[in-house]
Amino acid sequence: MPGSKSTAELYADYKIKVQKIADVRNALAVLGWDQETYLPEKGAGFRGQQITTLSTIAHELFTAPELDNILQALKGNTDLDPVQQKNILLSTEDYEKNKKYPAAFVADMSRVTNESYHAWIKARKANDYNVFAPALSKMIALKKQETDILGYEGHPYNALLNEYEKGANTAMLDTIFNEVKTALSPLLTQIEQHPPVNKDFLHLHYNRDVQWQLGIHLLKDMGYDMQAGRQDISEHPFTTSFSPQDVRVTTRIDENDFGNMTWSCIHEGGHALYEQGLPTEQYGLPCGEATSLGIHESQSRLWENNVGRSLHFWQHHYPRLQQLFPENLRAVSLSDFYKAINKVQPSLIRTEADELTYHFHIMIRYEIEKGLMDGSIAVKDLHHTWNEYYRQYLHVTVPDDVHGVLQDIHWSHGSFGYFPTYSLGSFYAAQFFTAAQKQVPELDNNIIAGNYQPLLEWLRTNIHPFGRYYTSNELCKKVTGKELVFGDFLDYAKKKYGGIYNF
Repeated sequence: MPGSKSTAELYADYKIKVQKIADVRNALAVLGWDQETYLPEKGAGFRGQQITTLSTIAHELFTAPELDNILQALKGNTDLDPVQQKNILLSTEDYEKNKKYPAAFVADMSRVTNESYHAWIKARKANDYNVFAPALSKMIALKKQETDILGYEGHPYNALLNEYEKGANTAMLDTIFNEVKTALSPLLTQIEQHPPVNKDFLHLHYNRDVQWQLGIHLLKDMGYDMQAGRQDISEHPFTTSFSPQDVRVTTRIDENDFGNMTWSCIHEGGHALYEQGLPTEQYGLPCGEATSLGIHESQSRLWENNVGRSLHFWQHHYPRLQQLFPENLRAVSLSDFYKAINKVQPSLIRTEADELTYHFHIMIRYEIEKGLMDGSIAVKDLHHTWNEYYRQYLHVTVPDDVHGVLQDIHWSHGSFGYFPTYSLGSFYAAQFFTAAQKQVPELDNNIIAGNYQPLLEWLRTNIHPFGRYYTSNELCKKVTGKELVFGDFLDYAKKKYGGIYNF
């Protein structure tokens, strides 16, 4: 019984139980990684069964009364050190949140998610939102129910947002996205008034094998530990971690789009460096997990945009790139290459957007999700609302539903509250990188020289080792001296794109 054990013994029992759960979840992650990379076609049926079995085991372990008894016995125990106390607090929050969900709701959500996903697939094939709308209506009703189950202050959307970005709320996001509207819109207008940048040479033929070797080279240069990871090919690039000593990335290669592989490698490499930098002694515990999706995205965006799309980065790598692809790039100057990889152009598809217009894609989804949760936007009108937002904010005409409201899979999975973390990640990245430039001697010169170790060491000291000990804003304030603000991203954008477009 917990009452007859010492604090140290109880904490050891807690650690054993949660690490066992982590082992099962990481076995699940291995199956998921294999499913996206090497699974033979005929294995899909049993793979689904295997994933369901392990998911059930993980759920049963996490909801076991024995774990609850240990958590209650250790809750608030001052004999634990601060990290141990935080682990118990966070595990207790996770446990109590999990208990809130009625079994009937869990079953309904599983059924509707499956129905919604297949309806989305059919709707995309038919290019008709109305095929998806009935299933989406059921999903929205369940997500509204979930906000009541979880509880919230202020807007109901806060309950869902908190699942992905603890501590964030609509008041914070409204402020940030209002600045996106008022500050980025004029910047885009300025850019539109200048001659467009040419990037046609990025869409010539780039050999698949040479691209692959370039990607491996870039990952190693960034500091990605190949003895604790590997890269493979998948339909959609992703990073998955089974422990800080086994973090894997995937990429995809388009021989007629140089940027497709290059920045997916750098982006996923940023995610992977974060996972490899988490403390191994906290494996399976909350303080061994990423702070939030926003902070995770900050690490990928920092490497992808603040580093990987910078002139400093390519001062080192471009000569080698010209040697690899002489027919395509011999006559292209570094300046023209740099401008091309940063071309700003409003578009229909979120995943293909540049780093400025991207945030309007996210803002539109954020406004829609809020409206769906508070009832101000009706599901039946959603495609019309979507098209109007794109006309208003990006000045593009949506030609059909596939290029509009049906382009993302997230809502069919019930992932409401997820999209804002993409923009938050970029804004955190700009704030972190600004701090690093001030705190790391000769950072820019090191990047020009192809030496990323000082930056990685700074990230490993200031961001990677804390896990969930801090919330995103707490971590941001600790690192930069202030909570998240839009200003650092705006300053970065004005300086960078003012230089590219000469204003």
